[in-house]
Amino acid sequence: MQKSQSTEEIFYMNCRAAYLAVLKSSLANITSKEQLCLVLQQAGRNPSKKTLGKYWTQRTTKLNFDDFCEILRKEKPTEESALMKAFSKLDINGHGYILHNDLYKVLTSRGEKMSPEEVNEFYSLAQCNKDGRLDYAQLCRLLVSTAEQCQTAAIEKLESDAKLKQQNFGNQTEISQKDSTPQAVPPSPELPPRTEPDATPRKAESRSSSRPSSARSRRTSVSTNITMGASSSTKNLSEPKSLQAWHHMSTKGCFFLEEDSEIVSLQYRLHLPQTSTVFLTIQPLNLNLEDERPSSWMAVDTALFLVTANKTKEDLNLVCFTEHRDREKFGWKGELSAGTYYIMPFSTGCRLKRSRAPAARTAQLVYRSDGGELALTKEFRAALSDIFEVIDLDGNGLLSLEEYNFFEQRTSGEKCDEDAWAVCRENFDTKKNELTRQGFMELNLMEANDREGDPADLWVTLESMGYNRALEMVEACPFLIDIYSENTQPTVQPISLESSTKILNTALQKSVMSKGEAKTIRGHDNVIIYTNKSEARISSVIANKSSHKVTVHVNNEQSKNCTSSRGMNVFAVEVPARTKMVCQHVVPINEKQEWTYHCVESIVP
Repeated sequence: MQKSQSTEEIFYMNCRAAYLAVLKSSLANITSKEQLCLVLQQAGRNPSKKTLGKYWTQRTTKLNFDDFCEILRKEKPTEESALMKAFSKLDINGHGYILHNDLYKVLTSRGEKMSPEEVNEFYSLAQCNKDGRLDYAQLCRLLVSTAEQCQTAAIEKLESDAKLKQQNFGNQTEISQKDSTPQAVPPSPELPPRTEPDATPRKAESRSSSRPSSARSRRTSVSTNITMGASSSTKNLSEPKSLQAWHHMSTKGCFFLEEDSEIVSLQYRLHLPQTSTVFLTIQPLNLNLEDERPSSWMAVDTALFLVTANKTKEDLNLVCFTEHRDREKFGWKGELSAGTYYIMPFSTGCRLKRSRAPAARTAQLVYRSDGGELALTKEFRAALSDIFEVIDLDGNGLLSLEEYNFFEQRTSGEKCDEDAWAVCRENFDTKKNELTRQGFMELNLMEANDREGDPADLWVTLESMGYNRALEMVEACPFLIDIYSENTQPTVQPISLESSTKILNTALQKSVMSKGEAKTIRGHDNVIIYTNKSEARISSVIANKSSHKVTVHVNNEQSKNCTSSRGMNVFAVEVPARTKMVCQHVVPINEKQEWTYHCVESIVP
């Protein structure tokens, strides 16, 4: 156990060192492919153009520290033996060297072609070149040692700079006080007398610079330990007995993963003409109705937050959120006054995560018939049919202009106006001025014909909707929202497809602080950890009531059968002065088994 903890600790320190060797702030993002290359080189990697392109695509605008750590876990340092094997293939006779002319031909004509100037840089390494020959064994040793030196230099820089050493990392997706209104971030409630459990670290805990010393940790930490039973069959959500007689509205939506791992979805406006008891639910939408196997995203956790807005949508008040569960369905029941509300769908990101592994195959999207005409493959038509099901928000089997525009906004960033929609109605199958499923297929076939069978634009559409090259929906989660009202007919209107990080984080903070247990970190009475246990997840919020920034180190290593929204067992977050911040969400890996949440938060001096 100690060995694995030490390995995680060293990995985290190396990530920190490399990141701060290039970026000045712990809250800064990598903003270009060139910057990503520099940070990877500081971590002892030597990324190829292909490797960089895998993580920095045309849609990538930024990568944060968590993304960088995930890349380092996948991209291992190149070993000398692997380099030797590659060069030895050019040394057909086994002489131990390669002639410059032969090397020049290979490097400028194969694979990632190098320019003559780049090849000449090889020749400038005097210790590896002599009499027109490259001693590739010496070059391999030099390349590996240079990578190791870069990594060592980054660590030494971190160790020698006290200010840099205090920089710690975690996704900064929360609201700072200067960006929020007083209504959006209420003052912390009064705390009961402190009764923290013993937070003494294990005797064998490492004294690495990436975390506080054991002695200091005893004085400046707080721990939380929660054991949860198997929850796969949890059923604490009870439907009202007369629900079938209630007024009902339903709508669909979808969580989408962005390049920076942020989750976006539609948001909705709910209007109640009069006060009524309301029953709200959300659940993942199963598209495999003909197959006994449910859709792969059915295990993704979902939730709804209901808020009211005053002058602006961000000036909100939290009304309620789905707390109870019936298997994959989450719901809330209570009385709502007449008025307008905003429905904010939410997923923690614990199970809906970016898959950096390439697809095992690339599916064919179009083909030419015996007559030479383009046609959509059966597999592609099935994927388009599922997409149609997702964007048909009201479930009437037709796409209105509004529904189609949410699809266009997601896939192209544009919208279709009335004139363009009239052209669609003239050229594709429609019913009641709305696009049918067949018409949607025809529209995509037209796009393929416009590109003479080139599927590039079709792939852009598919990837925007969460599909990989094997036509598997791996970075999206469709969902279904049901709204029942006892006394009045509710109306629901989708209003936007965008990131709602600030609004959701404010709502999350309020929900955790109103329901959760509050503990202060020893020696820091103004730094409070709120931890809330619900039926499906455990969430924590850090409230920094002091007048200066604090860095909180978070350690989940002793948790069992858990996965964190942070994607790491050990991380740290900076909390600005007088600010509240969502720290993490934790859910079980296997819901059929017991799971234990054990978290230690401590202040980094």
